[in-house]
Amino acid sequence: MCNLVKKALINIDYTVDFVADEGKLTCGKPGQELENYIADLTETFLQDGDFVALAIDAHTEGDTHHPESKLFPPHNIIGTAGRTLYGRLEEIYQTHHDNSLLYYFDKTRYSAFAGTDLELRLRERGIQEIHLVGVCTDICILHTAVDAYNKGFQIVVHESGVASFNQAGHEWALGHFKHTLGATIVS
Repeated sequence: MCNLVKKALINIDYTVDFVADEGKLTCGKPGQELENYIADLTETFLQDGDFVALAIDAHTEGDTHHPESKLFPPHNIIGTAGRTLYGRLEEIYQTHHDNSLLYYFDKTRYSAFAGTDLELRLRERGIQEIHLVGVCTDICILHTAVDAYNKGFQIVVHESGVASFNQAGHEWALGHFKHTLGATIVS
């Protein structure tokens, strides 16, 4: 009988466009300061035999029909350097991309669950608890957490692993995770 994984790490949108100074929709320094925490946590999950999902925003050049096109400048365009994972996370991905515990997938909405097979992959592995890191706390992390809550997953948000370009939104989201979604906040 195989040993089913019970927890997973979901890295959300930790890319050049969202983190680097030259990124198209960057949260800048707050996002850059997460690099070592996110990289170390990702390596720990993989070393412990736990599932890691890299949920990466994917947009098409010139798509005026996508709802985000009215809200944000073009970002994470398929085929551009902006979609490259930021810093050490890219190195980890390149080293482990053929590992069955590491799953890189495109998402086209804020939530990593919307229109993807993430829930299926988590359920088939018996995962009950998801750990969230990445950017932006009050947008894609928030929407993923709400969907996870509605799907019955236990949620752990790593405060040292999330950031936003909106500090007030970041702080509000952390409170929402804890007080409304019942998430565990790890400092």
